[in-house]
Amino acid sequence: MRIDKFLSAVNIVKKRSIALDMCKSKVIFVNEVQVKPSKEVNVGDNITIKYLESEKKYKVILIPKVKSTPKSEQGRYVELI
Repeated sequence: MRIDKFLSAVNIVKKRSIALDMCKSKVIFVNEVQVKPSKEVNVGDNITIKYLESEKKYKVILIPKVKSTPKSEQGRYVELI
């Protein structure tokens, strides 16, 4: 699954367009490498989002098979590191 679709599907960002903008702004990293929106995400990858004053790191546990998942199920797909 593409990184922009993944971030939207597991409710890390609200919309896919926001994930696209974040990738273009060079604030999303997968395994410490800055990525484009088309980067494929795999189980075990580490996703880092660098905000202005902080950063959040997630570990991919499971790739969702649906377009959108409830926020309450986010823990099934990613783990906050």
